[in-house]
Amino acid sequence: MESSPAILLLKTLGLFIVTALAEIVGCFLPYLWLRKQGSVWLLLPATCSLMLFVWLLTLHPVASGRVYAAYGGVYVATALVWLRVVDGVKLSMLDWFGAGVALLGMSIIVAGWDGRG
Repeated sequence: MESSPAILLLKTLGLFIVTALAEIVGCFLPYLWLRKQGSVWLLLPATCSLMLFVWLLTLHPVASGRVYAAYGGVYVATALVWLRVVDGVKLSMLDWFGAGVALLGMSIIVAGWDGRG
């Protein structure tokens, strides 16, 4: 049974958010080690997180380039939320607008997915 375009978009968005968090955590932990004198043991969960990130990207039913292009929009928005929540930086209206534009771009790309690559 084929999903509606709205369901496909919501499923894809959810998977991309989890994927973005895996990538950000996988990069943030080495940052803590290198810049904040964190333990070298942070590299172990960072590696696992980046492996999860790569695996999650393979779960989409279209060609890798389309996945990467659409994922980029969600990554931008997720990174800005991370900036606000984890780093405590107040986002500007332009930050929020940019996230919206990036998510709109992702939505347009996903709307064109037809399963043929």
